[in-house]
Amino acid sequence: MEDIKLIVTDMDGTFLNSSHEVSPEFPEIYEELKRRNILFVPASGRQMLGITKYFGEIENEMAFIAENGGYVIYKNEELFADKLEENHMAEIISAVRNIPGATAVLSGKKKAYVETENQDFIDYISQFYTDNERREDLTLGVDDSIFKIAVYHPEGSEKNVYPVLKEFEKYGLEIVISGQYWLDIMNKNINKGNALEKLQKALNISPQQTMAFGDYMNDIEMLENSKYSYAMKNAHPSVKKAASFEACTNDNFGVLKIIKDYLNIK
Repeated sequence: MEDIKLIVTDMDGTFLNSSHEVSPEFPEIYEELKRRNILFVPASGRQMLGITKYFGEIENEMAFIAENGGYVIYKNEELFADKLEENHMAEIISAVRNIPGATAVLSGKKKAYVETENQDFIDYISQFYTDNERREDLTLGVDDSIFKIAVYHPEGSEKNVYPVLKEFEKYGLEIVISGQYWLDIMNKNINKGNALEKLQKALNISPQQTMAFGDYMNDIEMLENSKYSYAMKNAHPSVKKAASFEACTNDNFGVLKIIKDYLNIK
């Protein structure tokens, strides 16, 4: 194995366990990564604040890929920020309203925005979208840079949401199933893989020096941009097909097990 310079990992279903917790072993492992000049990069469909909150004081030493690749920061400096054009937003939100059980979230730079009055749903998304606000009508737009429209369905996004919304690809948009219950709509070519490439180029790190972990379809491009690509045991079959290796489940903190093996930590 070549010297690894960058380790990038998805968060939900990958780095975090099912209770959305970080392994208690992480601080010790992070210190060893830092000592060896290996950059640790969380990459998620979450809002930036929904990722950085897990890392406390070390946040300013790290890089983060948020919004499925729409927003990248390194040591608190913005490397890349994408903005969804407003012209098709109202049409997409109207289409989501017509899907029974579906709920749209506008994910912006300042906040996330929802129409629903369902407090259980608002409490649920607060773990991913830390700062959120209810609006009467999202088709009227918001005064914010919107990175993506995230759509939730309690019975699964692949079956209930994707078949309806895939038609919006005609506008040059990326429609990606980002989790069992989630689908994300972004600008074309916005994905974690392209965001990782921007970071690699900025830091002069190659895919051959990169290790990556993921569990869902929105991780595939990121895995393809890393020589040492791992699908979690709990990953979607298409992710396992795209990865070169397999890690044990997120509930067994499989990411850290692989990192410990690489660092030769018992």
